[in-house]
Amino acid sequence: MKEYPAHCIAGMKVFSGIIGAALMGLLCFMQSPSLGTVLLGMCMVMTMIFLKGVVIVSPNEAVVLTFFGQYCGSITHNGIWWVNPLAGRERISTKVANFQSEQLKVNDALGNPIEIAAVIVWRVVDSAKATFEVESCTNFVHLQCETALRQLASHFPYEPHKVEEVALRSHPEEIADKLQSELQARVSLAGIEILQTQLSHLAYSPEIAQAMLRRQQAQAVIAARQLIVDGAIGMVEMALTKLEKDGIIQLDTATKSTMVNNLLVTLVSEHHIQPVMSTSPMK
Repeated sequence: MKEYPAHCIAGMKVFSGIIGAALMGLLCFMQSPSLGTVLLGMCMVMTMIFLKGVVIVSPNEAVVLTFFGQYCGSITHNGIWWVNPLAGRERISTKVANFQSEQLKVNDALGNPIEIAAVIVWRVVDSAKATFEVESCTNFVHLQCETALRQLASHFPYEPHKVEEVALRSHPEEIADKLQSELQARVSLAGIEILQTQLSHLAYSPEIAQAMLRRQQAQAVIAARQLIVDGAIGMVEMALTKLEKDGIIQLDTATKSTMVNNLLVTLVSEHHIQPVMSTSPMK
């Protein structure tokens, strides 16, 4: 089933016709009371039929018409319209809607329990499908969002463990695009368009949060230490090269080894170093 325009007449045209008929009936009544009475009665019947068939459509709203169980089309243009008085009518909003899903506890691709939630922006683009294909399009979107989130979380790890690996925390834009594609594929049958998706909550479950925090801290300490050691080695190498290049002092292998050890300890240590003065002559 697909949406198509309903056959309808602009309400003001019908209303103008009824007013014209009423004026004519009043004029005939003044000239011939018996004929005027008949015309006025007909105007009253036409007015009742008109009011029964009047449909007012607000902006960003659609009215789905049915006649004896058959879909007769949808009115999507705002204004006042006149349709078959016997037609059934179902109003459905086409405004942009959004909601935040509940926090779900799922397992990521590595089996770690995490908590995840998302904000979904959507709207109805096919009133016929949204009315007849599903019981409630709002509940349908909410349930499909939960399913899509569980499916997404099971295919990606919380954190990247390889170079350029797509993960939930490190690639928010890619994850949002994949969630939008996954959810759109699920709700298309209901005539719904997913405009935007974005993760609103992402965290490890409380039972493993502390362990994962210590792991992150350890990784940060290792990375910082590696940077400090690389910088200290470069500084020691530069100092020895400059001493020999400028001819300030000639160092043998043993002296170089001692000097390198002292400089590395001084540069890498986290505590204040107290220098010890050596009185032995250097060669």
